[in-house]
Amino acid sequence: MGVRRRSRRLAATLAVAGLLCTTAACGSGSDGAASGDPNTLEVWTRSNPDAAATYQRVFDAFTRKTGIRIDYQPVINFDQQLQGRASTRDLPDVMINDTALMGSYQSQGLLKPVDPADIAGGDRIDARTWATTVGRDGVHYGIPYSRQAMTLMIRKDWREKLGLPQPTTWAQMLTLAKAFADDDPDGDGKKDTYGMVVPGSAQNGYAAWWGASYLWQGGARIIEPVKGGGYRPVVDSAAAVRAVTWLKDNLFCSADNAVIQPGALTAITGNATNFQDGNAGMYLTGPYNISTFDQALGKGKVEVVQAPAGPAGDDVLADGENIYFGARTGRTEQERALAAFLVSAEGQRLAMTGENQPVVRIPVNSTLDAATVRHDPRWGVVQKAYEHASVEFPNAPDFAPVKQDTADALNAIFTYCGSDVRSGLKELNDTLAGDLKDQDLLK
Repeated sequence: MGVRRRSRRLAATLAVAGLLCTTAACGSGSDGAASGDPNTLEVWTRSNPDAAATYQRVFDAFTRKTGIRIDYQPVINFDQQLQGRASTRDLPDVMINDTALMGSYQSQGLLKPVDPADIAGGDRIDARTWATTVGRDGVHYGIPYSRQAMTLMIRKDWREKLGLPQPTTWAQMLTLAKAFADDDPDGDGKKDTYGMVVPGSAQNGYAAWWGASYLWQGGARIIEPVKGGGYRPVVDSAAAVRAVTWLKDNLFCSADNAVIQPGALTAITGNATNFQDGNAGMYLTGPYNISTFDQALGKGKVEVVQAPAGPAGDDVLADGENIYFGARTGRTEQERALAAFLVSAEGQRLAMTGENQPVVRIPVNSTLDAATVRHDPRWGVVQKAYEHASVEFPNAPDFAPVKQDTADALNAIFTYCGSDVRSGLKELNDTLAGDLKDQDLLK
């Protein structure tokens, strides 16, 4: 199964690569919407309409400040449309998208290298955050824009009604989840509530995205860098076996109560709405959901706490968005000006506030504090988690196949309660070795 997946993916990658362009080739003779005006930048983000309204407000402020116009295009099917534009050698000038995509974009020749010294205000971004934009060749290919870390969101009113503390360990979290499922926290006299929400589908890598924090807390990693360059898969470690076994036995294959919501193994974030619907009590998720949950339930009912610690600590998955420059000629000065504004205190505040969905969660500008800007101490929990207890997926490789294969394996292990965790993770480790070999990164 793993070999066939890798073969299909490699063939698809090679087919796409034939359509793509180098930095020197992209942009010359471009027919893009902004190509006729040297003082207009074409900018893409992967955004829903609410987030797009926030971006538009930020770009309007930039234009007023600099006179540089923005041809802004919020794109839902971002990667599909980006590949189409790449095939015509006409990339957007600037893109804002996930940090985890940098390795894929860079390996396909879609990105222009970046020197942090060329970005005014770049020295207000800490070295650790800048390091996440370094490609496999040691060169930066993005500018950090927004960061976030997973935290545990809890129905505070339910927890207080049941007289239970905020959980700080896996065992306490499991006790609270069972109480939410069994002890009628909503007071309707029915057994119709669940302990926690889990987006456990293999689709788009969700099971790996959600499960990564538990792997980190168990002392495990998926792949790790090797001294001298390259990576090796390590997801079959004893620590990983223990962590995945705990999840399988206590969440997915527990017969005594509804610890997780029905359909968790086919759930993605778009349809895992039990928390905001009012019938689940906890959700390990990203901070972009805070405003959604507040609107649905009321701000006073939602508390945000550091994720409970596992055997190796309380590290959680961190991710975010970068600013990328499309690999095309021209407009370098305007691109750098936009990036400088986006990471400035003014630009970051605009992106964190307002009536619409914020597009900066934890600011990369070190002069700003998320809780102070938003007047909400819960955001301080998220910022502390990012700064002191978080690990990102490696961004230099193309991590997409690694994440997808990990999600496939975890979903299968959780689906079949009679499955052997150790052998399942060993098979996954072999598959990941193939993923790294495909990229000439296996060491």
